[in-house]
Amino acid sequence: MPNQVHLSDALNELALAPTRALDEALDAYYAPDFTHRSDGRTLDRTGFAQMVAGMRDRIVSGTVTVLDEFRDGSAYAERHVYEITMADGSTIRREISVFGSYAEDGRFRHLSETGFDLTPDETTPTA
Repeated sequence: MPNQVHLSDALNELALAPTRALDEALDAYYAPDFTHRSDGRTLDRTGFAQMVAGMRDRIVSGTVTVLDEFRDGSAYAERHVYEITMADGSTIRREISVFGSYAEDGRFRHLSETGFDLTPDETTPTA
């Protein structure tokens, strides 16, 4: 399998610290048939792109810290904490667990995620 992408790189390129156009970043990390599932809702790549575009307009800055990342063939799992500052000055800190799969070219084909909010002083133990 070709080089496989990392979710933390995709998050930075898409929303937290973008350095290229949204379409270019999407093409680098997500296969054309990509699907994203979160909170019981599945988005195709077009719906995912619309969601990310809305996030880009509201996020001023952010970081992602990878706690665990596993790859086995086309299977992918990752756990991270992100902290973002919104345009209105508010901050969000969440821990997210992601499970998914790669397309043959090493980009993501599907990701399913679940997560929870962290308080500002809460620390997340690593396994």
